[in-house]
Amino acid sequence: MINNLLNTIIAGDCIENLKKIPSNSIDLIFADPPYNLQLNGELHRPDQSKVDAVDDEWDKFASLKTYDAFCQQWLAECHRVLKDTGSIWVIGTYHNIFRVGAIMQDLDFWLLNDVIWVKNNPMPNFKGTRFNNAHETLIWATKSKKSRYTFHYHSLKTMNDDLQMRSDWLIPICSGEERIKVNGQKAHSTQKPAELLYRIIISTSNVGDIVLDPFFGSGTTGAVAKRLGRNFIGLEREPFYIQVAQERINQVKPLSKNVLEYKIDRKKPRIPFGNLVEKGYVSIGETLYSKDKKLTAVVQANASIIANGTAVGSIHKVSSVLLNKATNNGWTFWYVMRENELISIDELRLAYEKKFFRVEKNDSLLEELRSIRDSKLTDSSII
Repeated sequence: MINNLLNTIIAGDCIENLKKIPSNSIDLIFADPPYNLQLNGELHRPDQSKVDAVDDEWDKFASLKTYDAFCQQWLAECHRVLKDTGSIWVIGTYHNIFRVGAIMQDLDFWLLNDVIWVKNNPMPNFKGTRFNNAHETLIWATKSKKSRYTFHYHSLKTMNDDLQMRSDWLIPICSGEERIKVNGQKAHSTQKPAELLYRIIISTSNVGDIVLDPFFGSGTTGAVAKRLGRNFIGLEREPFYIQVAQERINQVKPLSKNVLEYKIDRKKPRIPFGNLVEKGYVSIGETLYSKDKKLTAVVQANASIIANGTAVGSIHKVSSVLLNKATNNGWTFWYVMRENELISIDELRLAYEKKFFRVEKNDSLLEELRSIRDSKLTDSSII
């Protein structure tokens, strides 16, 4: 049933249409709900020209109680349709985000981060009565505390010049050519920048995943999802927005699969050294060597190693003792001798993983090791 909904914009009330989506079927949700801005009258610039503010009918609610009830309903449905391995992003301002966050916690969503979208080109505070409101807040959450969600940490770190991606994102608001206009007017008053959705989708979903946006608007989520090789489902009640979004998405060309692979996040298998001893990749009593052969250790029956008759412990502990360091990666320090050739035990680990977890053709061990080394599969991110 879910396949019939993929890459479509469903017209009508978001709550009623959410009920049509199967439970536990969505990988990622991005929600940009009405902010309930509660504006009082028109806003003018110092030259008395009118500010094109958010005064649409869809952003107006009779009371905070009414708004809370609305949020409780659509968030409850989002909780139902979200996979246990999925996550949800909700964006808002000080008008609504704290109320939304409390409702999410009441519904048992598990909050992972609040991310601050810092606008480097915000609309000024024309009245001069408050601070210039230069940010919006995003809540990132999972279905429960136990959810095993997607997060491409290493890719985000690479994107941020090898520094951890922070929770304050400096991204300009939509302007210029990015701002969709019809007859010279903004098509949507709260169009979000594609850069914002790009970062969300690239970091917390995978190619082929299903991305749901219950407040589709001008279709930024669908456009970015399509470009990044994801499927989307958009819910939107305004026919004008549906037309704008569909025309926009029709013009998007998906990126080729080869540039969408998360090669930087490819992790080494979490395989203990003892597994290699048990399967005979390393023999009990065998000698391990440092790369320059100046340091050696002997493998014991319990997969510990001993060096100089005194240093005993794991491959990591003994190597750190020999180097007089607090810690050291034993996988990259120790080598074994095979046919008069030094082979890293890290390559043995990759060979073990390839044979027992990938179920591929069973070549001879030495050929397999050389194949892995020649392919230059390297990742020093995990011990």
